[in-house]
Amino acid sequence: WPLGSSVTLDGVNFSIAAPHAKIVKLLIFQNEDDEYAKESISLNQENRSGDYWHVEIEGLTEGALYGYEVSIDGNIANKEHIVLDPCARAITGWRNYTRDQQEKVSKGYGNCLKGVVTERDYFDFKSHPRPNHSWNKTIIYELHVGGFTKSIDSSISKSKKGTFIGLIEKIPYLKSLGITSIELLPVFAFDSNDAPEGLVNYWGYSPINWFTPHQGFIDSCNPLEARKQFKQFVEVCHDNELEVLIDVVYNHTTEGNQNGPSISWKNFGPKTYYHQDEKENYQDVSGCGNSIAANRPLVRKLILESLRCWAIELGVDGFRFDLGIALSRGENLIPLEKPPLFEEIEADPKLSDVKLISEPWDCGGLYKLGD
Repeated sequence: WPLGSSVTLDGVNFSIAAPHAKIVKLLIFQNEDDEYAKESISLNQENRSGDYWHVEIEGLTEGALYGYEVSIDGNIANKEHIVLDPCARAITGWRNYTRDQQEKVSKGYGNCLKGVVTERDYFDFKSHPRPNHSWNKTIIYELHVGGFTKSIDSSISKSKKGTFIGLIEKIPYLKSLGITSIELLPVFAFDSNDAPEGLVNYWGYSPINWFTPHQGFIDSCNPLEARKQFKQFVEVCHDNELEVLIDVVYNHTTEGNQNGPSISWKNFGPKTYYHQDEKENYQDVSGCGNSIAANRPLVRKLILESLRCWAIELGVDGFRFDLGIALSRGENLIPLEKPPLFEEIEADPKLSDVKLISEPWDCGGLYKLGD
């Protein structure tokens, strides 16, 4: 532990949950568009503790690029299945990234996303404390980071439009409205290509990762800048007594159903992270091809890890759960009276002072407004 990649005194520690894996290889890359890894480390049973595979690589530092090969059936011949660490706190490779898996076969790893080792420092709440507005005095303004500062009449410089840094310049205006809280539409890294042909996914309800700020909202090509710029935005908001809430999408991912790409979660075993029927068809109450099995321990662990990342490391003050009630379903999508994920969130001391908002319905007909 901890999950993901973390800098140690001697190098970098890597840890992933892959309970059904037969073969796991850690791949280290020199550049984001490299077709081949500069180093491949095969993990064995000495690198396994229960459901977790882990290894410390000496000499590596922040900024190192990595990915995994994971085999569930013992056959790792399909080289297109380089796996993005679901706990990666920075991602690179967007320049050549494609959802087309067959193209990846012919071009090696050149157009695969790769994780980036980054800092995991806690947000400086002493210098920039949470505003902690009471609920009965909370006035929320919802906005889209990519669109809010895009006006051609805006005085914000071109490179900063549609970014967290550009949004900082609008804080005096937002504060003048009398609001207490800014709610950002999805800012998890999402796949802009997850849309019908000829269109672009604009709204971000298609997460490719639950830990990394979306690359399109960053005023830089350097993946290490994503966390820094988001933190800077939150710091200025806190200094102006404005809370930052974010719209989080934990009910599904961009991987879709059996016809969708295998980018991250699927490679660890679809039955771990997704609801499937006896014939391994993806069960869908999100309307987006798959539904996350938030009732299972490893999945709950990942969601809680993500919430702590945004709340404790990045300074977020609250969460609005997209189709939140979908996370209350158990096996075979049966609604649970006491959803374990919600109980764990309520019991987590690191999340005790954040605001929680849940959308009370899903696309499977579950509706619990007021529950």
